[in-house]
Amino acid sequence: MDLLPRWSGPDVIGAGLLRRYGEPHRRYHTAVHLADVLDHVDELAREAEDADAVRIAAWFHDAVYDPSRGDNEERSAVLAERMLADTDLPPEVIAEVARLVRLTATHEPEAGDRNGAVLCDADLAILAAGPDRYAEYAAAVREEYSTVPDDVFREGRADVLRSLLGLPSLFRTGPGHDRWEAAARQNLRTELMLLGRSSGGAGRPR
Repeated sequence: MDLLPRWSGPDVIGAGLLRRYGEPHRRYHTAVHLADVLDHVDELAREAEDADAVRIAAWFHDAVYDPSRGDNEERSAVLAERMLADTDLPPEVIAEVARLVRLTATHEPEAGDRNGAVLCDADLAILAAGPDRYAEYAAAVREEYSTVPDDVFREGRADVLRSLLGLPSLFRTGPGHDRWEAAARQNLRTELMLLGRSSGGAGRPR
């Protein structure tokens, strides 16, 4: 998969980001996921205030990914600020890209945040995949946490699913909500049911 033609900045930055998405410990947060997010941003581009800024943020949103840490979004945002500082992007665009990357930690954009709604919807669209694709996604997430014991993972994953189901709406754009909300909630409820009840604490695998 050659995504570099879809990168709008200096090739050296795009190539560096693709190397990050190709890191061997990744199973879900890979270049395939990046391509999916970019595709969904394109689908929702009319909903954004600055679709180009959203696309750049999509490239950076999982640039740093270490399953053992809880600050990947912050570290990805800092990386975006550092790498984009030497480009011709205006400071306000760089700041917006970093803000959007940080927003993917919660997927809870404020009302009226059109750019945030598009990026968050694009990132969460996998939740509405068909049963086979969703099962592949869930299995890939589990592989990324392969060092975590089963019972600990189940509890942590269940917390994530409950948190998502507790959101008033998973998808904040009109088209995203119409296309994906019902299917995503069904997938989340099904996965939560399959996980069952477990004891112990965990991180937040997603």
